[in-house]
Amino acid sequence: MTSDPLAWLDERAAARETAGLRRRLRPRTADSSLLDLASNDYLGLTRHPEVVAGAVEAVRRWGAGSTGSRLVTGTTADHELLETELAEFTGFAAGLVFASGYAANLGAVTALAGRGALIVSDAGCHASLVDACRLSRARVAVAPHRDTAAVARLLGERTEERALVLTDSVFSADGDLAPLAELHRVTRAHGAVLLVDEAHGLGVRGAGGRGLVHELGLSGEPDLVVTATLSKALAAQGGVVLGAERVRAHLVDSARTLIFDTGLAPAAVGAARAALRVLRRDPGLAGRVLGNAAGIARIAGVPAPESAVVPVVLGDPAIAYATAEACRSHGVRVGCFRPPSVPEGTSRLRLTARADLSPADLGTLAAVLRPLLVRARDTVAAPV
Repeated sequence: MTSDPLAWLDERAAARETAGLRRRLRPRTADSSLLDLASNDYLGLTRHPEVVAGAVEAVRRWGAGSTGSRLVTGTTADHELLETELAEFTGFAAGLVFASGYAANLGAVTALAGRGALIVSDAGCHASLVDACRLSRARVAVAPHRDTAAVARLLGERTEERALVLTDSVFSADGDLAPLAELHRVTRAHGAVLLVDEAHGLGVRGAGGRGLVHELGLSGEPDLVVTATLSKALAAQGGVVLGAERVRAHLVDSARTLIFDTGLAPAAVGAARAALRVLRRDPGLAGRVLGNAAGIARIAGVPAPESAVVPVVLGDPAIAYATAEACRSHGVRVGCFRPPSVPEGTSRLRLTARADLSPADLGTLAAVLRPLLVRARDTVAAPV
């Protein structure tokens, strides 16, 4: 026995350091001059004057905090207006706002599955859906990424009366799209419910940024539930579950992350409502995101993406991290994804497009990124 019961933390930290997997918090400064190609601010609205004003006005009206859980004092009139506006925008009957996108996924999955149900989850689902599966007490089967035949087989073999199928619409690390139309056909054929996380689809895919579900004509289907975050394209904070009225009612009664969590702060509600107004007024924002994503992909020498996410796979975590740091030192912030965020051997730069990127911004990226990628790829290819 050791006298230090937390000594194992030092061992784990050392192992991560050796493997190139150590993570460190790095605070941004408000006046940073870095070109940001790492954030999820897809529409470039975080500092939009109307969005900031929406947050400020909400604080002046309601105060800094929501003061309690949604079922006690944490629901304001603005919360319900936001829910109605989001539901109408995306084509669903009802919406329910949570304190985060993570909480929305935990609340929806655990309330809609539970003991005696089957969950079939895509292998590429976001960590919030993975954690929701673990907390659900349902039997969980993981289907290979984007494999609808495997989903059909798992549903067909089930003995449980109820089944819930989980997928992202746009997968956050690769930026690829789920085969939603076929997946919905499969789930319906087997009497299951499909839950789609539109975190990276809202604001980017579909007419005026209404999401991939809306783009494919699936909005409002009675056996389909959508979750989304307000912290990406809508430049605020929080999450939402969209679906039928009876889904909303069930979540109000049973979603633990709604019942036992403080409601979304007024500032976030005000900012999200303002961002949605900007998006409605300028529906071309979504197309500009995808156009800039295509430009980033050309610069990086990778295939054109179907979303705002442009992955540049380098393989080795140390090389990926060093390349991201070199970009930063030259004035460009890019994301760096390493295991366990991505599978072993697929460490990458993750670049994200924004609607407000200018041709000059893309020129800066090209000048910085191209020579660094040549060096990184040469290093990866060099014999050991």
